[in-house]
Amino acid sequence: MSRMLRSGELVRLRPGVYLRVAPDRPPTPEEWIVARAHALAMTSRNPPVFSHLTAAALHGLPVRAPSSAKVHVTLPPERPGARNLVVRHRGEVADDERVQRHGIHFTTLERTMADVARTASFETAVCVLDAALRPVTAPKAGVFDGAAADALREQVRAIVQRSAHGRARAWRALGFADGRAQLPGESVSRIRLAELGFAPPDLQVAVAGPAGRDYFIDFGLGDVPAWGEFDGEGKYRDEAVRSNLTLEQVLLREKQREDWIRGATQRPFVRWKWEHLRTRDTLGARLASFGIRPG
Repeated sequence: MSRMLRSGELVRLRPGVYLRVAPDRPPTPEEWIVARAHALAMTSRNPPVFSHLTAAALHGLPVRAPSSAKVHVTLPPERPGARNLVVRHRGEVADDERVQRHGIHFTTLERTMADVARTASFETAVCVLDAALRPVTAPKAGVFDGAAADALREQVRAIVQRSAHGRARAWRALGFADGRAQLPGESVSRIRLAELGFAPPDLQVAVAGPAGRDYFIDFGLGDVPAWGEFDGEGKYRDEAVRSNLTLEQVLLREKQREDWIRGATQRPFVRWKWEHLRTRDTLGARLASFGIRPG
């Protein structure tokens, strides 16, 4: 075990609880959070209710936050005690605001959205809220249920309203969140575009393609006008996303798609990656190199 711990093949999550890590597939940040939650539940005399960013990861939502080995739990004010690597939030979690899956308890989706919106950074909260809204309001490309989005937001706002802390932060994040953003990179892109002064972009815009099928574009920058796309590496590296196509076939398909959109709309088309989203200025420089600036 000492040798495996030194090599990184084995990771100690809590005293007596270890995780074996495959060198060719290390856990994602969300998988690390879930594993640490299970480790705490296994070693707790009274299993806690996981909440905030830990509950978000347990719901399968993306957690773009500073790397931390700590997990979040919500405990009644009268419950004593402290444990290492645990962030304790004092409060009550009603029975109808908790779920049990995989043998552990954590807050419902709506309560989790409210807690994250109140306490997380704006960027982290938007990524979580966009993903939480997506299956309810934008279940597939070209479909957007605005009424469902508003209904879910109101449920979350009602939970936020019961807390004395973080309301203004929550209102801002909930007002900005949009379930049509399909990836955390698209969520952060919207934040950077707003910081640069662009008008709110249209999301997942349909452009009629050949053979009667539509192409969907991440961002329609209507005030420029131009098209923009967050170019995550998943479409090129993930075999499931590539639909059994080779990398060369995927690249050729993307080029043909982009050429068609440029020709059919006569608008410039720009792609960006995570490296361009580090700050407002890095994205601004990328767009400016294509002649795209806020209108």
